[in-house]
Amino acid sequence: MVAGVVLIRAQREHVSTAARAVADIEGIAEVYSVSGDWDLVAIIRVPEWEKIADVVTEKLAKVEGLERTTTLVAFRVFSKKDLAGAYDIFE
Repeated sequence: MVAGVVLIRAQREHVSTAARAVADIEGIAEVYSVSGDWDLVAIIRVPEWEKIADVVTEKLAKVEGLERTTTLVAFRVFSKKDLAGAYDIFE
C-alpha cells in the first residue's frame, strides 16, 4: 500500500462541496477540513505508486473550486506500535 497526503486550498464557497467531491474519488481514504494555510487535507491510499498520479492529476485536478494543491508522497509509515518498539531499544 502506498500513501500520500494532499494539502488543498479551495475557494471559500466551494470548501464543503469540494471536500465531498474529493472524498468520493477512488483512492482517497479520508478528507479533513483543517485550519491554517490549507482548507482540506486528503489522505491517499493506493496499491501502487502509479495510482497516486491518477488520483492527483486525473481525478483531483477536475474537482471544481480547488485553487491549489501540494502532494506529499509517503516513503515510510510509522504507527504508534512501530514508534513504541523503536524507543524500546534505548532502554
